[in-house]
Amino acid sequence: MILSRRRLLTVGSTAFAGAVVGAPFIVRAQQAEFTYKYANNLPDSHPMNARAREMAAAIKAETNGRFDLQIFPSSQLGSDTDTLSQVRSGGVEFFTLSGLILSTLVPAASINGIGFAFPDYATVWKAMDGELGAYVRQQIAKANLVAMDKIWDNGFRQTTSSTKPINAPDDLKGFKIRVPVSPLWTSMYKAFDSAPTSINFNEVYTALQTKVVDGQENPLAIISTAKLNEVQKYCSLTNHMWDGFWFLANRRAWERLPEDVRAIVAKHVNAAGVKEREDVAKLNGNLQQELAAKGMVFNQPDPGPFRDKLRKAGFYSEWKGKYGDEAWALLERAVGTLA
Repeated sequence: MILSRRRLLTVGSTAFAGAVVGAPFIVRAQQAEFTYKYANNLPDSHPMNARAREMAAAIKAETNGRFDLQIFPSSQLGSDTDTLSQVRSGGVEFFTLSGLILSTLVPAASINGIGFAFPDYATVWKAMDGELGAYVRQQIAKANLVAMDKIWDNGFRQTTSSTKPINAPDDLKGFKIRVPVSPLWTSMYKAFDSAPTSINFNEVYTALQTKVVDGQENPLAIISTAKLNEVQKYCSLTNHMWDGFWFLANRRAWERLPEDVRAIVAKHVNAAGVKEREDVAKLNGNLQQELAAKGMVFNQPDPGPFRDKLRKAGFYSEWKGKYGDEAWALLERAVGTLA
């Protein structure tokens, strides 16, 4: 069954509302032993938050009210870098963060974002639910954070611009583009001779509106829910990176939970992550048409010349050296030879 975008974005909140109607007697019967905060940087209407509300209700029900998960979307508790600090200190118990930004703390976490590496979703899940994902979770554990087994989907990233479509690598030369606070993005766009500027997501709309930068890159679901089409004319379907969100927990807060509660929380978080993947895939299927109807102009460039440019600029060789032979071998086992 194909869901409309409106139906898709409301399904989680509807499920949550239904759960809450039947829940008051549980909450009165037993006060929550554990009240944990979950922060994310996405708008409330994004599938991540719809599934998180559904997940929180399911966890509360199955733990008989012992565990209460409070959700804080839209960077309410601070920027990505601020909230990462809070989850490390224990001020926030859970946080979903792109591995590309987490790489400021765990360098290996950005390996899924290597430019033009993943051709499709089948290859992504083969890697991230398999050996590459397991390797990254081991590295995250060394930073005293716990990563849930299933990485959530942020989607393939596309390039938007207020000035011109991006059809070939030369179109990126001198292009003022917003990138997240992550070395991998800066490195890739410098290989294209662009002018990348690191800006936290909660400031992106204003930066585009005031022409601090001419463009940005994000999955269609974020372009739509953050209304970036209001300040961007062109969208080039570059699919240049696949990006996902690790569901992270403060290790002390996680280990403080009794084993049975921990198992219930992990089960529902991972199940919600898989559902969110399906939501984002369906949503992206409809969004190009919706955004085009609102005036956005789309084009789909050939990825080959972009990959060739990165190879000639030494981008792949540089990052193979940074990640190390083991991590790079796991990546290439899934996607084929890059460097």
